[in-house]
Amino acid sequence: MDSSEREAALAAMVLWVVDNNRYMTLGTVEEDGLPRLTPVYYTHDAYRTFYWVSSPDARHSANIGRQPAIRLVIFDSTTLPGKSDATYLGATAHEVPASRLAEECAAAFRSTPGGARPFAPEELTGELRLYRADVTEYGVHIRGSHPDFGTGIDKRADVAAQAVARAAESR
Repeated sequence: MDSSEREAALAAMVLWVVDNNRYMTLGTVEEDGLPRLTPVYYTHDAYRTFYWVSSPDARHSANIGRQPAIRLVIFDSTTLPGKSDATYLGATAHEVPASRLAEECAAAFRSTPGGARPFAPEELTGELRLYRADVTEYGVHIRGSHPDFGTGIDKRADVAAQAVARAAESR
């Protein structure tokens, strides 16, 4: 497998994990510097922007206001040990301002699989708000037993953003 085939295969892994799961773990930084991990239901736009709805009073929301650099993990927990897949994302997050809610809701709720419902902009100005994370880096979990990339030990592999964009465009 040459390097372009490897990149394409890793990018396909990113897309598969994102498409086949509904929850991600949002990692923010608390005031004391410790991590705050929060599971949230997500949607995405072209695998580059991830959205979730949350209370502006939630600690993770306050953490984003203070420190917008975050980490995300989407993990397929439905599989047996040794068979799992995961995608790791680095991102910059923020609350979507009210002036952009109509446009952002159109992107965020274009598809709401798994029984979720789309939110209207007017629903996201009070106790709930729309948040977005713009991806800055991609990675995948390579299980030790992976047929193409496994080495006997689980590891993480970086995935080029351009490879993810090409894979997304080819769908």
